Amino acid sequence: MELVDLYDEDRIPLGRTAERHAPKGPGEYRTVVHVCIFDSRGRLLIQQRSREKESWPEAWDVSVGGGVDAGETSRQAAEREVREELGLALDLSGVRPSVTVNFDGGFDDFFLVERDLALEDLTLQKEEVAQARWADLPEICAMADRGEFIAYPRSFLAFLFDMRGTFGFPTK
Repeated sequence: MELVDLYDEDRIPLGRTAERHAPKGPGEYRTVVHVCIFDSRGRLLIQQRSREKESWPEAWDVSVGGGVDAGETSRQAAEREVREELGLALDLSGVRPSVTVNFDGGFDDFFLVERDLALEDLTLQKEEVAQARWADLPEICAMADRGEFIAYPRSFLAFLFDMRGTFGFPTK
């Protein structure tokens, strides 16, 4: 059973945990993370979710995503998810999420980083990830138009690409 910490609407810890997929009570929220790994050419590493995934099977998504476990910070969860799904050690020390999206059940922290990675150096977690590749924004929008990419608003995808060059982000 995967436990998550619960927060109030202002993201103040409630001091309680709940099962990750169990319905939450009124005023109870959880945190999830996404990591968007861009290369120096401005492409985003995207992953195709495995067909065994309960939600969005075989759909393409940003580099990594997952839930924040009880007792973890958002940053720790982002590092863990990258390690688990891509087999990549990513140090996010001192890095804050570039954007947080509020959704019905909680908070979704998006970390944007730049790394030039060789796809053959990744070790994909087969239960989670079918394949990974680099793609630019027009490719991703075309995939979304064909229903192949998770249904993020096109403007949000463009925002993620715009954010990577606006405020600077870690390249270590």
